[in-house]
Amino acid sequence: MNHIRTFTVVPSLPEVLEPLRQLAYNLWWTWNPAATDLFRRLDVDLWREVEHNPIALLWRIPQERLEQAAKDDAYIAQLCRVMDSFYVYRNSRTWFDEQYPQSKDRTIAYFSAEFGLHESLPIYSGGLGVLAGDHLKSASDLGIPLVGVGLIYRQGYFTQQLTEDGWQLESYPTYDPHQWSATQIKNGDGQPLKISVKLGRQDLHAAVWLVHVGRVRLYLLDADLPENPPEFRAITSRLYGGDRTMRIRQEILLGIGGLRALRALGIEPDVCHMNEGHAAFLALERIRQTMHEHGLSYREAREITSGGNIFTTHTPVPAGIDRFEPELVQKHLEWMAHELGIGTRDLLALGREHEDKPEEEFCMPFLALRLSYRSNGVSKLHGEVARGMWQGYWPGIPREEVPIMHVTNGIHIRTWTSPTMAELLEQYLAPNWPEANENDGLWDRVRDIPDAELWRVHVRRREWMIAAIRRRLRQQLKGRGAPPAEIKAADEVLDPEALTIGFARRFAPYKRATLLFRDIDRLARIVTSKERPVQFIFAGKAHPHDGAGKELIKEIAAVCAKPQFRRRIVFMENYNISLARVMVQGVDLWLNNPLRLHEASGTSGMKVPANGGLNVSCLDGWWPEAFNGENGWAVGDGRVYDDLAYQDHVECESLYNLLEREIIPLFYERTADDLPRAWIRHVKESMRTIVPQFNTNRMLRDYTQKMYMAAMERAERVTADNFALGRSLSNWKERLRAHWHEVRVAHVEAEPHDLLKVGDTLKLRARVHLGSIAPEDIAVEAYYGPLDSDGKVVSGHAARLEFAQHEQNGEHTFTGAVPCERSGRTGYAIRVVPSHKDLADRYDQGLVVWG
Repeated sequence: MNHIRTFTVVPSLPEVLEPLRQLAYNLWWTWNPAATDLFRRLDVDLWREVEHNPIALLWRIPQERLEQAAKDDAYIAQLCRVMDSFYVYRNSRTWFDEQYPQSKDRTIAYFSAEFGLHESLPIYSGGLGVLAGDHLKSASDLGIPLVGVGLIYRQGYFTQQLTEDGWQLESYPTYDPHQWSATQIKNGDGQPLKISVKLGRQDLHAAVWLVHVGRVRLYLLDADLPENPPEFRAITSRLYGGDRTMRIRQEILLGIGGLRALRALGIEPDVCHMNEGHAAFLALERIRQTMHEHGLSYREAREITSGGNIFTTHTPVPAGIDRFEPELVQKHLEWMAHELGIGTRDLLALGREHEDKPEEEFCMPFLALRLSYRSNGVSKLHGEVARGMWQGYWPGIPREEVPIMHVTNGIHIRTWTSPTMAELLEQYLAPNWPEANENDGLWDRVRDIPDAELWRVHVRRREWMIAAIRRRLRQQLKGRGAPPAEIKAADEVLDPEALTIGFARRFAPYKRATLLFRDIDRLARIVTSKERPVQFIFAGKAHPHDGAGKELIKEIAAVCAKPQFRRRIVFMENYNISLARVMVQGVDLWLNNPLRLHEASGTSGMKVPANGGLNVSCLDGWWPEAFNGENGWAVGDGRVYDDLAYQDHVECESLYNLLEREIIPLFYERTADDLPRAWIRHVKESMRTIVPQFNTNRMLRDYTQKMYMAAMERAERVTADNFALGRSLSNWKERLRAHWHEVRVAHVEAEPHDLLKVGDTLKLRARVHLGSIAPEDIAVEAYYGPLDSDGKVVSGHAARLEFAQHEQNGEHTFTGAVPCERSGRTGYAIRVVPSHKDLADRYDQGLVVWG
């Protein structure tokens, strides 16, 4: 059986059904219910069996069924309508066309370690990947010239199964990418297009696959090639699998290999967006390519390329950061240091918080922060947390001035809204309701939807969800080898009319999945109430190496097995996009209770309001921005306690009090026509305030307006006239850096005063020693603001002091004033920072002197 030669046989579609092939290879169908229905109608049972994969469906469906469908006039009519919509979608003018017609030929490359586009393409693990998938879909809807870059994982993340006592087991089925909505890219000779990347002294080869996501193209690198040794072929087998050696190899392939793949395809991105630090090595490759092609120095190329890099951090705690031992980085990337013309020590310093500490591990976010034009967190609160978390990179810079902004996450509305609710919203809002701008008032029309209609649509979806949960639960029990009586009992699990609460996410300790179980007796009284029953659906995976997360799942499974909870609390195995869609479209209430300041954003709860559900959540991540007192409930008051056990106690009590005193009574309070009108008012307020704001169309508009276009303009300026600005700015920085040690504040004096009132100004005079640095190359500022109990300035502002005169011995006098804006203790300090009209970030060199 040696020397097997392969070929591929594709389905023989009747000519009239040939458009199905085109649809199957473009994931546009995943957010268009009429298109999805075309595949489902061919064979409902097979559609479920292949996990909603249209390629696998077309490969396995009997030829006679295809011939039968080709003669079905109703089916063909629907196919024609869908293809008409597809054609209009691809050829219509978009938001980007209207707003930035001069930039439609530019390219933004979006790099992510995972993409959660649909359950049939299992190259994602959770929220980061789902966000990346929604990012691509909205980029397509808005016409943003963006391409995605990632890796193709032939074993995906993992398939979860629980033992009888609730312990998580992982299995890794091997997928065939030929049965995904992906095509392998060929070169001019008809052979697979391949790129190579050095891993130490060896070459890693990778092929490239293409996935169409509406108007957007996603390129996925595949290392499972015969020319690679087994340990290299495994690089693209499992997402987040293996040890640190495997991780660094995956990230080198993603960043460096991804950029090389784009170049091999003739794509030169103007902007590279790193979704988390996994792809940060691309910044080194951009420098290397620019140096070698244009004869630039390392510092010149760094200045020029960093203007086109964007970095988004999703991590609010240090434990979630990718770090590598210096020896591991040196082993794999010593060749890169050589090609950049810098020492390995200098390359390693790019990934350290303290460049002069060789014992520090190499941190991928630090590499991304150092080599990016702009960086952001993913919610307003996370932006504040990130500025504190990464402040060490900007020593001497006040926390509020750390140059990390925020763009709050969102969800792709069309993907996550049920077809029946989408029809209702189209009827009462507008046909283009998902694309409506958050400020145009369209969503105020939600108030005009008749309560009875809105409630009827939601109740039917809850019933549909429970039917789907029961069906999945039967399969779950069969897979576990449960006895027939237990499998049959799954048909009686959950009540289609009861208040249904969902909790589904990655099982990590800080997400506190078991917070509700701190008072089992109280929980039992709630769920077993005959007059006002409540039920819970849990789902989620723990990372294979996270023993604490697995223990949480086991604890929930044990509760589910207790007789009093058996029909009211269920844990669903193998949480994926399909199950997530079922749950967010059917639950009445979404529960989220992470430790405050530990959730960067969270997007699962954003998916519920469009489907008529509400949120009850701790004030973390996105919820502090969304919650207004009428569109859901807040657990606790946002305080953070040093004693975590006490924090759990306080917030568990808060959650139970909300359930017992507000949520449950409100849900079951019915008017004469059996409608929970007070509950529905909250639902409408949730829809009206949350859906138009917390979606990826708004998010992509923010990224485009705040970051992408600014980076494009920056890149254009530093590369114009044979990189004139880039070269001069690099040389200016080098001169400044060489003489910065000469800078010091020699003397500061304030104008004498008896008493200052609000509205007055405090006049200042500062003498600064600059040595050989010119006064126009720096800015002297008074940083002022109210003082806290420790005598430190909080919520400070900067007032610039203007150059007044030259003094002797390299000293200069600057004068200015601090405004008295509020009463109370106020303080100020004088500082000197670099100043240049073309600086992207005056703090990017870490140069600041206080006096």
